Amino acid sequence: MAQTYTFDTVAQYNAFNNHQTLHPLVSIVDFSKAHQRTGSRMTFGLYCIFLKEIYCGDLKYGCNYYDYDSGTLVFISPGQVIDVANKEDLYQPMGHGLVFHPDLIKGTPLAKILDTYSFFNYKTNEALHLSERERRIVFDCFSKIEYELQQALDKHSRKLISSNIELFLNYCDRFYDRQFITRENVNKGVLEKFEEHLNGYFGSEQPQEYGIPSVAYFADKFNLSANYFGDLIKKETGKTAQDYIQNKLIDIAKEKIFDSDKTINEIAFELGFKYPQHFSRLFKKRVGSTPNEYRTFNLN
Repeated sequence: MAQTYTFDTVAQYNAFNNHQTLHPLVSIVDFSKAHQRTGSRMTFGLYCIFLKEIYCGDLKYGCNYYDYDSGTLVFISPGQVIDVANKEDLYQPMGHGLVFHPDLIKGTPLAKILDTYSFFNYKTNEALHLSERERRIVFDCFSKIEYELQQALDKHSRKLISSNIELFLNYCDRFYDRQFITRENVNKGVLEKFEEHLNGYFGSEQPQEYGIPSVAYFADKFNLSANYFGDLIKKETGKTAQDYIQNKLIDIAKEKIFDSDKTINEIAFELGFKYPQHFSRLFKKRVGSTPNEYRTFNLN
């Protein structure tokens, strides 16, 4: 059985990787300094971004493995559990990483927007693949943070370090936008299949049994994280996945409203609403009139 490690502090993770701790809340890690190790399970109480430059162990997320390529970034947020497996008994970790404790950014501008970087909740098989130029930019960001760590701590240190982390994450945001385009062949057909799944769901009795489907429900159909799936749909359509689901629901509702043999309450239940008033509220918000007003206007 693989050994289990829990890393709640930067010092713990530095020690695991045979690395000096220059700051209690943040570190740039050179994995080549770590000792050879075997597969393990790791639980993190830290934010981690790993830049893996050569093969150095497969990350396992759920039932899926991800083989690192040259220049690949993987993002880990506090609370995540990662399995690291390897075909050999021992392997030498390689690459670099940025790790920081949530306390580092408390009270900084970055703390207010960190949740907007949705890639921290992507699966490992949705990692960011870098070009050589992008890889150099990542190293430049890491070097600026490392420079600050090597200076004597002063009143500017925390602000400068968090600002450089924010700059780095903004670059990652840009790189992911590029990847959604350049890896179009990988994501090809997701939107069409999403439409098929939507039609199939609302064309069955599942809404009455399970209610209105969530974004996570459809993401799971594609073996994607809800965040990655939502970002993919947003890039393809300009709408959030939630908006896409609700638009489909309203289109189907309009068709059902023309069946005068059904009451509005019956239609609401058929669409998965537990309470008809919730259906009426959403319909008016999207269409500008209540279901009854829409029926009266279009059937007269």
